[in-house]
Amino acid sequence: MGAAAVVPLSAPQSFLAARVEQVFNDCFAHSCNTRLCGGADEPLYQPAATPAGFHALYYRGDYFASALHEVAHWCIAGAQRRQQRDFGYWYTPEERSVDQQRAFEAVEYKPQALEWFFSRACAYRFQVSADNLALASAGLLDTAALQRAVLEQVLAWQHEGLPIRAGVFYAALRREFGTVIPAAQLGFTLAELA
Repeated sequence: MGAAAVVPLSAPQSFLAARVEQVFNDCFAHSCNTRLCGGADEPLYQPAATPAGFHALYYRGDYFASALHEVAHWCIAGAQRRQQRDFGYWYTPEERSVDQQRAFEAVEYKPQALEWFFSRACAYRFQVSADNLALASAGLLDTAALQRAVLEQVLAWQHEGLPIRAGVFYAALRREFGTVIPAAQLGFTLAELA
C-alpha cells in the first residue's frame, strides 16, 4: 500500500490514475499536508502519525475512477474528520441489506456528485456506483433514487459553487486534461447516469 500507481497496459494514456495523483499532490501535499497514493487493496484515509508527517489518501489499485472518488470524499470531509482514520465513517462491505444500502446511499450521493464534476474535468465517463453486487444479483437494487440524489447535488453545487478544495481540484484537473467548460456551465442530466 502507498506505492506509486501501477499503469495497466490497456489504459489509455490520458486516463492514468498517476495523473490524478500528481494533480492532487501538486494541489494539496504542501497546503494540506496530504498525499494521494495508489496501489491499495481497498480505499483508505490515514491521518499522519506525527504533526510533521503526511496524511495519506489511498485509492484502489490503479483505478482512475477510484482516485477521483477518494478525492471527492476528502474534499467533503471537514477538518475534524480529516484527523480520523477513514474520516471516522463506517463502511459495510458490498453485501449490505436493503436498509444498510439506503444508509450507504444517504451519505454516498455527495462524494459521487463531486466525482461527476471531477470526471467531467478529465473528460472521463462517470458512473453512479451503488457498490452492492449482492443486491444487484438478487434483483433488489434500484439505483434510481441514488441517481436522482447525485444529480440534485450536482445541480445544487453548480448553483452555489463547489466546496473550496473541490473547486481547486476541479480547476487543476481542467488544466491537466485540457477541458475548457467551467463547472457552472456544465450540463448534467439524469439520462447520462442510466
